[in-house]
Order: sequence, then C-alpha cells, then structure tokens
Amino acid sequence: MRGSEFAELRAFAAVVDRSSFARAADHLGLSRSVLSQIIRQLEERLGVRLLNRTTRSVSPTEAGRRLHTRIAPMLRDMDEAVAEAMGSNARAAGTLRINTFSKAAETLISPRLGRFGRAHPDVVLDIVISDELSDIAAEGFDAGIRVGRRLEKDVVAVRLTPDVELMAVATPDYLARCGEPATPADLARHACLNFRFPGSDRIAGWEFTKDGRQVDFYGEGPVIANRQNLLTAAALSGLGILYAYDDDAVVAALQAGRLKRVLADWSPTVPGLYLYYASRRHMRPALRAFIDCLLDLDIGADDAGPSDVAAT
Repeated sequence: MRGSEFAELRAFAAVVDRSSFARAADHLGLSRSVLSQIIRQLEERLGVRLLNRTTRSVSPTEAGRRLHTRIAPMLRDMDEAVAEAMGSNARAAGTLRINTFSKAAETLISPRLGRFGRAHPDVVLDIVISDELSDIAAEGFDAGIRVGRRLEKDVVAVRLTPDVELMAVATPDYLARCGEPATPADLARHACLNFRFPGSDRIAGWEFTKDGRQVDFYGEGPVIANRQNLLTAAALSGLGILYAYDDDAVVAALQAGRLKRVLADWSPTVPGLYLYYASRRHMRPALRAFIDCLLDLDIGADDAGPSDVAAT
C-alpha cells in the first residue's frame, strides 16, 4: 500500500470516528477543504461512495460502514504498536471505544467526562450504552464496563466499585397489608417486582444466602421491567416487593422511611462494577488514562496505574 493510500484510509476513519469533517480535520492537522479532497480521492479510487454528507451531519454509507469496520481495528493496532515502542513517552490520543450500561455511564463516566476531556484533548471517547453483555473484541471496543459476576473468565478486569448488597424492599403500607416475609419461602405469598435482563426473555432470579445455604426464588407480580428505576417506582407505589441493588434512589427511600427492608439476614453481597478488556498486551495510553480517571488516580500524587484483578 502506498503512503497516500494509507493516509486516505486514516483520514476516512477519522471522519467516521468523529462524525464530523471539522473535528477530523482538527485532529489530523488539515484544513477541511484538504480533508474533503482526500476523501473524494479515496472514493474515486475505490469507485464507491463512502460517506453521506449533509450540511449538518456526516455518516458512513453501507459500503463505508463495512470498510470502517475492517480498517478501524488495524489502525488501532498500529497506534498501539507505535505507543508501545514509544513507551512512557507515549501520549493518550486517538479514539477510545467503550461499551457500558446505563447505570455505569450515569454514575461513573458522566461525572468525569469534563476532567478527562480537559486532560486528554487528543482522545475521542466513543461511548456506546447497551445493557446487553457485549463481546468487546468481536465488536471493536477497547473496553467495557459491567457487573463483575457477568464477566467472561478470559478477560482482564479492573475493579471500579466495591461489592454491593442486594436488598429486598417494600413500602411500610404494603408490608402492613400483606405481612413481612421471614424467609424466602414466604415470598410465594407476595407480589414480586421482577427484573428482566436486557435483550433477553430471561427474568432474574432472586438469590438468597444464610449460614452457607443458598435459596433461589422466582416470584410473580404486577410489574416486569429491564430498568431498576421503573421497578423502584413500582415499589414506592406500594405494588410489591423489589429485590434491588443498593442504588441511590433505593437508599434515599430507605433513609426517608418510604421503603422498608425485609429479609436483610438472607440478602447476599455481589460483585461491583469492573472495567474489562481483552488482552494484557499493548495497553493503549488512552485506555490507561481512562482507567486512571475512573479510579480518580489522576487527581492525587499517586502516578501508579490501577492493579489488574481477575474477573469473578
């Protein structure tokens, strides 16, 4: 491949990654008119239109999407190889693709976007929010964020949050009307608010443990949803018992007396949130910087990177 052909492909990838000729031109250090000419040359050479352009947006055509899917991982591999050769002198740059779910995006990433962007202006964060578990390597992501218990065994995982406690909760009014369960078996007489795994027909079971004994329970009730905030609203309306992670809304409702906890002595602790990636090789400076930001290691004097831990 000639150098000009490689430059054309890199320019094309930059436009797709940033969905903008202006941002891609700034990243590449080119004028917008020069970048447009490079893309036209590439399209003429290949004999196919790669980008849909309007006055407000730019997006890949189907042929452009297929080309980008094939070349983007190779360009990232080349960037990683150069960064590895440069060692500690490498700067964080390029597009970093992160797959996460809505709760992690809201609580971990969103509060830190400004700080990361100011510290690493040459990094483009491409964040895809999906509550389905993704194969990050196959789908072209640099890393993902998920609950620890849902990780594959062959990934490298970095703990982001402590383990969390599951809590069975209901309104005091509901419990006054229907009684408080003393054991998981008592839940069979109660309305249960159930969580459905996103992208699946499978409803999450309720896992309880006590004195080394584990009980799995599947109940029925008036609401099934794949978002805990909807189930929390249903619980606050007095519709039944919710088995929830201890998120802010549930904790606030407990502290205010709007919800009451039951079966506390049966409720286990489960793994918290982890960032995971596919390989220990060629850790990109951009990914290292992102991990440090999520762990707030970029605030203090501690310059050491986070410790990798095995997925659980």
